[in-house]
Order: sequence, then C-alpha cells, then structure tokens
Amino acid sequence: MEAIFEFIILVVFEFLLEVAGELMLELGLRSLGETIVSREHRNPLLAGIGYALLGLIGGGLSLLFFPNAFARSEALHGISLLIAPVLTGLAMAGLGWLWEKKGRQRLPIDSFAYGFIFALPMAIVRFLYTS
Repeated sequence: MEAIFEFIILVVFEFLLEVAGELMLELGLRSLGETIVSREHRNPLLAGIGYALLGLIGGGLSLLFFPNAFARSEALHGISLLIAPVLTGLAMAGLGWLWEKKGRQRLPIDSFAYGFIFALPMAIVRFLYTS
C-alpha cells in the first residue's frame, strides 16, 4: 500500500513540475512577444520580463564571442552592474529621441526603462561568467 501511495505522489509531483515548466515557458514566450507589440497594446510587465529574458540570452551569447571581462577593478568590483545598465538606458532613450526627431517610429526598447531592463541581466551574466 505504501508503494502505491509513493507512486501516486511521484506522479502528482511530476505532473505539477511539468505544468509549472510549461507555464514558465508560456510566460517567457508571451513576454518575448510583448517586446515587439505596439505601445497601445503592450503589457508593460510582460514586455519588461521579455526584455530581461532577451538580456539574459544576449549576455550568454556575448560570452561566446567575448569570454573575458572588458575591465576589472578590485577597488570597484561590481560597479559595472550599475553603470553599464544606466548608460545603456540613457543611450536607448537618446536613440528613441533621435528616431522621433527624424519622424520615425520609436521601438519599445528605445526608452530608458526597457534599455535598463535589457542591460541589467546582460551585465549580471557577464559579471558572473567572465574571467
């Protein structure tokens, strides 16, 4: 009887784990889709999650081409986790302003918030995995 109970618990646990994984995958895919939706139809929370996922992916891919840190400082260890995302956010906001000035449509990432949200996970991945 105990073996049947353990089997049922394992089946239920596996089912819950698979459902949780599929829900996370769906959230990730929906979030990535929100990064290209027009401003009027965009869910800001999902778009932010999507840009964070893209930042993680970008950070991982950047390690293939640039496996070493660009700069390391013992005195200011980790400062790039703040400076790089802030500068990236400012650069993206500036780019968005230039696009609007030229009469072109601004992309969602052309804002400080989404630029920062993209750059922070990318900086974290690079900080953790570069030598």
